[in-house]
Amino acid sequence: MLIKQCEAGPSFSSHFCLSDIMSNVIYPAESIYNLIPREEEKAMKAPRYMSKFREQVKLEKEVNKSPNKTMGPAKVDVPLATKYLQKHSKEPKLPEKKPFKYEDDEQRGKPPVPARTEKPLMGLHSNKNFIKVNAIENIMALPKKVQPVYADTKKGDKQPLENSGLIPKFIKKKDYGQTPEYLLQRRQEVRKAQEEYDNYVKERMREGAMKQLSGEERHNILQALKKNWDDLHHQYQGLSVVTDTAPKKHRKEHLEQEMKQLERDIDLVERHKTIYIANN
Repeated sequence: MLIKQCEAGPSFSSHFCLSDIMSNVIYPAESIYNLIPREEEKAMKAPRYMSKFREQVKLEKEVNKSPNKTMGPAKVDVPLATKYLQKHSKEPKLPEKKPFKYEDDEQRGKPPVPARTEKPLMGLHSNKNFIKVNAIENIMALPKKVQPVYADTKKGDKQPLENSGLIPKFIKKKDYGQTPEYLLQRRQEVRKAQEEYDNYVKERMREGAMKQLSGEERHNILQALKKNWDDLHHQYQGLSVVTDTAPKKHRKEHLEQEMKQLERDIDLVERHKTIYIANN
């Protein structure tokens, strides 16, 4: 009824009618039923979610916790006033300077000067004939071997001849001209792999799963591939110089791809003298 009156009334009364409706909703009209006391119904809340990993997370948190890990201790002891920062106190201190001395100075040095109270040994005589002994030693001594040298400048500067590369000392080695051990081992491995492959091919050919191309068949295939390449090359030479449209560009790229594939096939057939094919 109120809504109909608002619709029929002027525009300013519509605001009044709307506020009246809202007031009726918030504050309903008086009724005797509203005087009967009612029990307040408390809304039951859903049980709070508790993760099953709660205890495990707490345990991990306690295990991984360490005091003063990032921010340092909560309180730092204040240094004494007497221990203030002094000049050059943080510079590294060098060890005390000691006079240089060799470890074997006592052995290398000359014996000390004898004291005045020491008396020299007197009355020592030797019957050795030094002249005769020196003559015999020189006669029996082997001649000194002269080290070969070469002069590399016009002033006559000499260098040892052994390391100059002029002496053929490498050709005099025991293993000169012999095949190294690692090459022999490598050849043996290659030979063994080739034998295993040959045995596998023979077994497959015996089963009838593979057959070997004959020389005539290989020659015919090679000639056919070259003829196909010549035909494609003739078509490629007849293309327009200007590729201003998409079909021309596509045809040129298609011919180039086919020619490259034929070139790879021809190279494959020419490099391998023995070719096996599978029997389907």
